[in-house]
Formats: sequence, C-alpha cells, structure tokens
Amino acid sequence: MALRWFVTFSGSILVLSCLAILATAEAPAEPSAKAPPEVTTADVERMITTLSNWGRWGKDDELGTLNLITPKTRRKAAKLVKDGVSISMAHDVVKVRMDDSSPFEHEVMLGENSGDVGGAGDRYAVQYHGFTHTHIDALCHIFYKGRMYNGFSADLVKKTGVGKLSINRIKNGIFTRAILMDMPALFGVRYLEGKQAIYPKHLEAWEKKAGVKVKAGDALLIHTPGAGPAARWPANGRSCRTRGPGPHASCLPWLKKRDVAIIGSDLALDVMPSGVDKFVLPVHCVVIVSMGMCILDVLDFRAIAEECRKRKRWEFLLTVSPLAVEGGTGSPINPIGTF
Repeated sequence: MALRWFVTFSGSILVLSCLAILATAEAPAEPSAKAPPEVTTADVERMITTLSNWGRWGKDDELGTLNLITPKTRRKAAKLVKDGVSISMAHDVVKVRMDDSSPFEHEVMLGENSGDVGGAGDRYAVQYHGFTHTHIDALCHIFYKGRMYNGFSADLVKKTGVGKLSINRIKNGIFTRAILMDMPALFGVRYLEGKQAIYPKHLEAWEKKAGVKVKAGDALLIHTPGAGPAARWPANGRSCRTRGPGPHASCLPWLKKRDVAIIGSDLALDVMPSGVDKFVLPVHCVVIVSMGMCILDVLDFRAIAEECRKRKRWEFLLTVSPLAVEGGTGSPINPIGTF
C-alpha cells in the first residue's frame, strides 16, 4: 500500500506522512485519438512550487482556498435555492470490515429507566480516511518533504493531534456554489472504465455542455463512477487503487487558474494508477500541500446526479459541516446539495 492513513476518530490521533513510492502504470484510458498529456515526476515537483498558495493569505493562514468563499460568495450561493429540495451526498456508514479501512464501530448503550421514561446513547469510533467512508481531508492530512500547507512543519503532527491546519479551523462550515461535472453524461455511458483519466479538456467540455463555468470560490464535484469492482459499494479499496477513474495530474494548473475553493469526487479524487512515478496521488498531494485546498472524498453522487439530470441544472448550494475536532486531520461528513 503506497499511501497509508493512520487516524482514529475516537481517542488519540496519529498521522504519518504520505508515503510516495515508485508506481508503474499503463497509460490511462482516453476516449479520443489524441495522445493524453504526459506528466512526469519532475512536472509534479515543479507544480508543487509553481501552483503554491503559500503566503497568499498571510504566513499564518490555515484556511487555504476556503478564503475564496467570501460573504459575497455565500450570498450568491444562497440565491441558488429555488425549491428548497435538499439531497445528501454521503454514503451510509459501513459497519463491516473492508480491505481498505476500518469499519464504523457503533455501540448502543441503554440508560437506566426513571419510572416510565428510558433512554439510550451511542459510542462511535471510525478510521475514516480511505475509500470507505464519506469524509473531508483537512490541510494537515498530507505533507511533502516535511512541510504542510503554508510551510508549517510536519513536526507539528503529534499522537495527541496536529498543531496547525486542524479540521476545527473550518468549524464554521462550507457554504458555497457547487458545480457537478457528470463525466458519464459527458461520455454517454453509465460508468467510466477503470483507469479512465479526466483531463482539462473534459472539464471544459462539460462546462460547454452544461452551460456553466467554474469560478473563484466554487466547489468542484467530479462524478467519476467506475465499472466492475470499483463501482460496488462499499468500495473495494484494492480495486480502486489499481483501476480507479478520476482526474489526471494535468488538471492541477486548471484548478489553480480557476481558483477552485474545494474539490470532491466519488473515490479518492486521483485517477489510479496515476501514471506518475513516485506520486501515487499527485492531485491529492499538490491540491492539499501546495494549493491549500481541502478534499471531499468518497461522495455518493448517484441521487444528486439524477436530480441534476432531471432539472437540467448542474449548480446548487453546497453545505458541509465537519466535526470540530481540535488537532484532527479531517472528519466524516454529510455534504448536502440544495436546489
């Protein structure tokens, strides 16, 4: 396993670095005859510098691209609500053990009755990073060469929590316009083939097809459901790591140019294999560490994609409220889209 996430949601927190190892892969599938753009290890290393937002909002900034969601952005997003129809983009928690990550542990505790009145409580525990649980990655989740976003040292990562860029920095929530890019609808298929890469030309083709344009402060949600084992829910982590559709590393400059505030997808965002030696998840690494952009992972777009198709409308209000865990590297979430 090239990338390991070590986080417990109940109790102490331990985070280790993103381990990038040599990954050899076939060229991702490409629907056109034109050769896809190649991205090398040197290109990704260069993008870590050229696409950096370090210092853009001050040397002490811990919000990253969420700074692009201004009060004006929120007011405009609120006006997208016309009918008051809300749809969840979260999978139900998985209580069975998968090969990729821990199950959601749930214990119901009965209280003592007081006369005719009784009650019950719960204990929850989950290791949510990976391919099984819908979650958000905080900016302290990944670091590169000993540095997190904005230059904060990875030495701030302790078993008891992370000293900077914690998930509780965004406890006021995310409230902005979201654009859903429905790649199956673009390609005229139900599912994407394993290893199918999404390139910048596909993002722009979707804008043209849907009549929308990604703007500064937007949430970009890329719907890339896989076929076969990768499409089954709960996700098969081993299959996703070898045949997962998703954005190619060549999309990174496009994301920076458009000033996307937050990004999300069905699985772990990156196409897998990435095709980039030494970077298993190049999009993850550059987006979080360099740009300072949080990621929404393992979203369930099935219902909201159907609603978008029915309405012929691909923009809506997105609301996300992570748990306010001091020192946390992320949080399970229930993202809501409202029309």
